Amino acid sequence: LAVAAFRVRLYVPLAVPLLRLKQKFLGPGFVKSYVKAKMLTHDPQQAAAYDADPLIFRQIAVNILLDLHDTSTRLLDDAGAITVPTLMLAADNDWVVTVTGQQEFFRRLGSTVKQMDVLPGFSHAIFQETQRARAIERVRGFLLDSFARPPQRDNLLDADKGGFTRTEYDLLRSPGSPVWPIIRRIMQTGGKLSEGIRLGWQAGFDSGLTLDYVYENKPRGITPLGRLIDYFYLNSIGWRGIRIRRQNLERVLRQLIEQTHQAGRPVRLLDVASGPGRYVLETMAAMAGTPITAVLRDYQQVNLDAARQLAAKLGVRDVVIESGDAFDRASLAAITPRPTIAIVSGLYELFPDNDCVQRSLHGIADAMDDGGHLIYTCQPWHPQVEFIARVLTNREGKPWIMRRRTQAEMDELVRAAGFEKVSQEIDPWGIFTVSVARRVTRP
Repeated sequence: LAVAAFRVRLYVPLAVPLLRLKQKFLGPGFVKSYVKAKMLTHDPQQAAAYDADPLIFRQIAVNILLDLHDTSTRLLDDAGAITVPTLMLAADNDWVVTVTGQQEFFRRLGSTVKQMDVLPGFSHAIFQETQRARAIERVRGFLLDSFARPPQRDNLLDADKGGFTRTEYDLLRSPGSPVWPIIRRIMQTGGKLSEGIRLGWQAGFDSGLTLDYVYENKPRGITPLGRLIDYFYLNSIGWRGIRIRRQNLERVLRQLIEQTHQAGRPVRLLDVASGPGRYVLETMAAMAGTPITAVLRDYQQVNLDAARQLAAKLGVRDVVIESGDAFDRASLAAITPRPTIAIVSGLYELFPDNDCVQRSLHGIADAMDDGGHLIYTCQPWHPQVEFIARVLTNREGKPWIMRRRTQAEMDELVRAAGFEKVSQEIDPWGIFTVSVARRVTRP
C-alpha cells in the first residue's frame, strides 16, 4: 500500500503513516524506487548513463525516506530562517518533486534577494537535460550578479521586533483552534496520573524541577496507566531533544575544562541560571582530579536548595550557590572570581525580547577576561511549538509561549557582546543547539 501510494503520488496523506507503521512493527526495510531514467531527462545519453551506473541503488531505506520527509516538512515551515541570496530553478515536468512545494518554499524564504524560474520542457534532472545550457547560464548570471554586489548583513539584533519568528510568536498569543482547550483539559485531568505531567502543572513545564525530572527519565505515576502516560510524555520529541542537549552540553563542558586546565589557566565555572545545577555538579564530581571552582546562580530559592542538596550528595565542595538575576548586567559583571568558562543553558529560549538577552550577554562578557569561553544554547526549531503554547503553562502559571530564535540571530547577539563563535552541536531533529564562543576584545 505504501509503495502504491508513492506511485500515485499520494506521498504525504497516505504513504508516510503506512511507512511509519511498517518501520515500527516490521523494521526499516526498503522501498523500491519508482523513478525511471525517462522521468528525469530527455537526453538519451544521460538516461543511458543513469541506467548503467552501478553506484545508483534502486531502493531507499524506509527510515531514510521518513527522515527526508520530516526534514523537508521542517524546511518548508522554517524557510524564513534562510536569508542568503537564493536562486531556485524548477522543472515544469517534474515527476519526482512537486512544483507547488517548491513554490511554497520560495514564498516563505526570508531572503531579500530571491528569484525563481520554472523551466518549460525540463524534467527533474535539470543539469542533465538536453537544454541544460539555459539553466547553467541562468545560474552563472545570478552568481556574477550576487558577487558583484557588496555583501548585505541583516540586523538580527532587532529580530524580536519584526521577522518571521516574531510573527509566529504573535499568532501563538492570539486565540487558536477550539480543540486546544479540550486537549488542555484532558492533560489537566487524566494527565495527572503521570508524575511528570503533574509536576509540570505544579512547578511549570519550563521549570528547573521539570527539567531535572526529564533528565532523570524514569517513568513514574499512579497505576500502570499513569506510568505508561509518563513514559510517552518523557519520550516526546522535545524532551528527547532536551536530553541530547544535556549530553552535548556536558561533553562540551568537559572538553573546555580539559582545554583550559591544559593551557595553565584556572578553571572557574559560572552558570548564570543553573536551576538545580545537575550537569555542572555531576561534571565536577566526575572530574574530581581537576581543580575546578564554580558559581551557580538562580533566582528561585527552590532551585538553589536543590543545588545545595545535590552538591552535598555528590561531595562537591568548591562551589558557591547564590541568588542572582541573570539579566542584571552590573550584578553579573561584579562576579568574583572572574570566570573562565560561563554557561547559559535553556534560559534565553524562555524570553522573546532581545534587550534582556543583550544585557545578560554583555554582563557575562564584562565578567570575563579575553580568552574565556561561553557555552550557550538555542532553540532554532521546535515541531511542537504550537502545542506547547496552547496547552502547557510556564513557571508563572501562564501559557508557555516561546519565540524561536534562528541560530543566526542568537549568534549575532553573542557576537555583539564580544564573543567569537568556535563550535556548535545539535540534535538529530535540529531542535536544540549547544554552541561555544570565545571572549575577544570588543572594538
